[in-house]
Amino acid sequence: MSALSIKPGASRKSAYDLRDPNADLTETHTLTVLVDNEAGVLARVIGLFSGRGYNIESLTVAEVDHEGHRSRITIVTRGTPAVIEQIKAQLGRIVPVHEVHDLTVEGPSVERELALFKVVGAGDKRIEALRLAEIFRANVVDSTLESFTFEMTGTSEKIDAFAELMRPLGLDKTARTGIVALKRGPSL
Repeated sequence: MSALSIKPGASRKSAYDLRDPNADLTETHTLTVLVDNEAGVLARVIGLFSGRGYNIESLTVAEVDHEGHRSRITIVTRGTPAVIEQIKAQLGRIVPVHEVHDLTVEGPSVERELALFKVVGAGDKRIEALRLAEIFRANVVDSTLESFTFEMTGTSEKIDAFAELMRPLGLDKTARTGIVALKRGPSL
């Protein structure tokens, strides 16, 4: 039988059907990585992801220890449990990495995101945008006769919900920081 023939009754598998059979088993995980604050560290971390085809859904980084020159990178990524374990192990092997934590499995954590929304409109739409901003506890950080810029901090779901409500009211631009997270309770 040639390599191109198909047995009777066998189903054909398309070359375009390259979906991962474990795709339904993927999970979203929030990882925090404590690193030395030096040139090239973020590029090495991102290179680990891109070189292996892992996606980063959210990425934030900032110095958290001025005296120790350390930064915290918060990464939200998706993968099967085996892929997540592989990511954590590979991150831990990068030389300037001091700690890797998977907040998704280590217990309760606090996750927040900051977003800015520019809403352009007049009349009733403007009044409705202000009313919704008050309900969502968004702050007006800039105002003109034609637009408002709102600032909001909260979960990604809260920010998504606010954006959906602002769309029909004239949402023009959105800027988001990405997720920052810490484990609840005392650190061990």
